[in-house]
Amino acid sequence: MTALIALFWRDLRRAWGSGALWLPVVFFLLVATAFPFAVGPDAPLLARTGGGMMWVAALLAALLPIDRLVRPDREAGVLDQLAVRGFADEAVAAVKIAAHAIGFGLPLLVALLPAAALLAQDATRVQTLATGLAVAIPALASLAVLSAALTANLKGGSAIGGLLVLPLAVPMLIFGAGMLDPSGRGAMKLLGAASLLLTVIGPFAAGAALRGLRE
Repeated sequence: MTALIALFWRDLRRAWGSGALWLPVVFFLLVATAFPFAVGPDAPLLARTGGGMMWVAALLAALLPIDRLVRPDREAGVLDQLAVRGFADEAVAAVKIAAHAIGFGLPLLVALLPAAALLAQDATRVQTLATGLAVAIPALASLAVLSAALTANLKGGSAIGGLLVLPLAVPMLIFGAGMLDPSGRGAMKLLGAASLLLTVIGPFAAGAALRGLRE
């Protein structure tokens, strides 16, 4: 258990070290700054479409650091050492998911406020976005760690990883954007169900991928 706790804190320090803490913040602000240039200075249009764009940006922010989630540990032999000491791959994957969820999730929620202001989102929509993202962050982290485990042996794994998780992330994007529609009352429940399903399945799927790296 001590080794897993140490792994959690080490992954969290790696996520927030060398200025990486601000990566999701900068990414969100770049998206929020560039998007109005694409749609023009139409505030109502920005208000309608900006929320969906922020959900896409959240998915991409979760995938930005997948090259450092699993590959360094595989190359350094950390995964082999944990396996020899009897730790289940599913437990290792769960720890990595938790560390990644905190490592990118907290900066993501901080970046939400200035990004929402740039995209003409009112207070009600900002609150809805914050609630939806808080629910979805564990699932997005699960997809990122799963993608990192599947592509740890491949060069350019981040690009391939995005293609792998896109079909699984589509329901999250649909339900998350649906929450912003006044008529989408059931979207929050569907988002919560989808997030719970991915969060529960994620450690088992990523654990199986970690075992595959040793075979």
